[in-house]
Amino acid sequence: MRRRALPILLALALLGGCGTGDAGRAVIEGAGPDEFVKLRAGPGLGYRIILGLPDGTALVRRDCVTELGQLWCRVSLSSAPRVTGYVSADYLSAP
Repeated sequence: MRRRALPILLALALLGGCGTGDAGRAVIEGAGPDEFVKLRAGPGLGYRIILGLPDGTALVRRDCVTELGQLWCRVSLSSAPRVTGYVSADYLSAP
């Protein structure tokens, strides 16, 4: 029974890092003054670009997934919740 519990506990610990409570709020940071972070249709560089997000854009982080070693988070715009997509977690910070 103990051997079955360990994988479940590890999975829950990993999922806990991308919760939607207060930690679900995020801001785009690190794009640069004249650059935009790409909001994509899926978690990876091969997905269609929906729009560019400048530094300071307020988001709601939904969940995160690792694709080819890169962490991508599904987000929506705080000011327009119906606009959703994926951004690299490298550009997300707490508000």
